[in-house]
Amino acid sequence: MTTTSPFSRRGFLGATAATGLGFVFAGAGSLDAFVRPAAAAVRSATGYGELVPDPRGILALPPGFSYNLIARSGQTPTLDGVHPSDPDGMGVFAGADGGSVLVTNHENGGEEPFKVPVVEGITYDPGAIGGTSTIVVDKAGNRVQQYTSLAGTQDNCAGGVTPWGTWLTCEETEERAGQSGNTKDHGYVFEVDPTSREANIGKSPVPLKFMGRYSHEAVAVDPKRSAIYLTEDASKPNGLYFRWVPPKGFVSGKDALRELALSTGGDTAGKLQAMSCSREDGSRVHDLSEATAVNTRYKVEWVNVPDRSAKTVSVRKQFTNDQITRARKLEGQWWGDGGVFFVSSFARVVDGSVNEHDGQVWFYDPDTETITLKTIFGVNPDVDADNGNFDGPDNITVSTYGGLILAEDGDGVSHLVGVTEDGNPYPLARNEYNDSEFCGPAFSADGKTLFVNIQSPGFTLAITGPWDNSSP
Repeated sequence: MTTTSPFSRRGFLGATAATGLGFVFAGAGSLDAFVRPAAAAVRSATGYGELVPDPRGILALPPGFSYNLIARSGQTPTLDGVHPSDPDGMGVFAGADGGSVLVTNHENGGEEPFKVPVVEGITYDPGAIGGTSTIVVDKAGNRVQQYTSLAGTQDNCAGGVTPWGTWLTCEETEERAGQSGNTKDHGYVFEVDPTSREANIGKSPVPLKFMGRYSHEAVAVDPKRSAIYLTEDASKPNGLYFRWVPPKGFVSGKDALRELALSTGGDTAGKLQAMSCSREDGSRVHDLSEATAVNTRYKVEWVNVPDRSAKTVSVRKQFTNDQITRARKLEGQWWGDGGVFFVSSFARVVDGSVNEHDGQVWFYDPDTETITLKTIFGVNPDVDADNGNFDGPDNITVSTYGGLILAEDGDGVSHLVGVTEDGNPYPLARNEYNDSEFCGPAFSADGKTLFVNIQSPGFTLAITGPWDNSSP
């Protein structure tokens, strides 16, 4: 998500900043949990090689890589109009004949020029202009079809895929009916079926109110327990990390969440809980920015949310600071290695954080009820220089070929950043069009194509190349 701030993110982190790269790592093996067992290659410190300038002026990539521009906001025609503004988080699903189906969020909140069209049967609030587009592409990454799969929502930022093959899209807002032209309250999670337009009629516009009404970012689903983890991007005070625990007897699967939402008492079904962390000595961790060293580990407890609908008070304001643990800019998530990787994009003292950084990646282990700091970025000393300094990780994904891919949403030059299994960062792609953020990176089912968005002017792209090349 793009935010405005009264201060520059340039700064100095002191002892927590690593020289040169702006990263702090535990050393070799610090990202072991990111590695897939079937990883085909181990990236070197330079990744796939130096990025090659793009004659089209859109995307610089390593040698041997190329991209296809699938859609551009305001220009690419769809079944309902044109590709809407601000494509953001994205779910990728297997399609027919080796192709893929992309469900793309649009972070539209009122000012964007290309609205998500109001379509009968899939519109929650005709006064809102956000939602999701579904894009069908062939094996080569060429667009075959595009249609609106959810309309009438607001600021659809991130979300997450489910084990049963759907996309949970999240509204990053707390606005109520009467604000920004809205006719209904917003700040909910919705479920979108990637299989067809028809599969969403009367279904995708159902808000899953039991997951709370607040400034949602991303979700991750535990396939074993059916618990759903949720990040909140908010400030004054900083946001919370949540867990939704399903009610007894709940059986997950397609349509199960919607049916639960529509059932008697569905608005408060299950438990919505906020994370509270403590150190080994039992002392409370008030903000995740207190951690400055990789492998810092905290014990996790969960505190029930008093009023998840936020009728009079925002959810995050219903707790005292000694009850829960906050974090600035809680953003992307990804389920993997039996737990959840989640991101805090940056922290500044003026925002109420204890220490400053330009990004943390945490791992929550539900078996041990702990979180562990896997990666921390020192404050980027020169955001305008393309010299290996990275900042502001947002959406994240695990590479099919080992390591992690981070979408930069910071200041200055914007990258897709790869992180190797042994903790080395490298630029995987560079935005040469402008400094807009990358959003929603996700691989196709066969691992041959990486799909990604550049939020402005609204590019949706397919990247292919020698992903399994171990000697770039």
